[in-house]
Amino acid sequence: MKYRWLYLLISGTVLAMAKWGMAIGIDFTGGVVAEYTFSNGESKTLKYAPAKIDQAEKERAELKNQGATEIRFENVGPSIGPELVKKTVYALLVSSGAILLWIAYRFKSFKFGVSATLATLHDSLVLLGSFSLLGHFLGAEMDFLFVTAMLTVLSFSVHDTIVVYDRIREFRKKFPDDTYSLANNAISETMVRSLNNSFTIIFMLIALILMGGETVRWFAVALLVGTISGTYSSPFVAVPIFVTWDELGKRFKALKK
Repeated sequence: MKYRWLYLLISGTVLAMAKWGMAIGIDFTGGVVAEYTFSNGESKTLKYAPAKIDQAEKERAELKNQGATEIRFENVGPSIGPELVKKTVYALLVSSGAILLWIAYRFKSFKFGVSATLATLHDSLVLLGSFSLLGHFLGAEMDFLFVTAMLTVLSFSVHDTIVVYDRIREFRKKFPDDTYSLANNAISETMVRSLNNSFTIIFMLIALILMGGETVRWFAVALLVGTISGTYSSPFVAVPIFVTWDELGKRFKALKK
């Protein structure tokens, strides 16, 4: 907990990457999907937003001149409409509220619930910021699989946070007035378990990124970013928020006396 402000600064820096905005995929906007195969057996799938139809036609002619075989070239509508996006946002709000209330109930404190929810929100924003950066430099897009990855990341993040909080709760029964030290001990005792759990997922996702093909590559990247962020946020965001809130509460009570 000595460097908690540094941890929060690192998180803020990552969140600031969202300044480039998100590259929206054709799942949201509609557009053209083109698929080609080449003589060496390689296949290529290209997606174009509505504003890039002329580019699609130009590249279509170039690829055919290079001997590529066109499998499909078709206009598609948006598969994720405004109504579905709105429902997704509502679902996120309802689930976050339910998580907050459940953790607060189980741990007998709203501090635990709110801190865990803020850490979960942090992971969502880190994923958005990271894909803003990847979209700016590498062309990564927000599509249906990205939304799926974000929802998956939320559950993983909360699971790790609860493990650390449970250890803090156990220590507080013995040392109720020393939140700072018991938080450090709780993180130390759960860190190895969290890292081992995360590395098994990370290794699988790296393999999927390298060998899974173009269709699922950015989906695996989103899960990888979310897994790393979730592993980081449990000890270095959720716990510092709780400890800082607890210390400020004690100082406020002392001033009132």
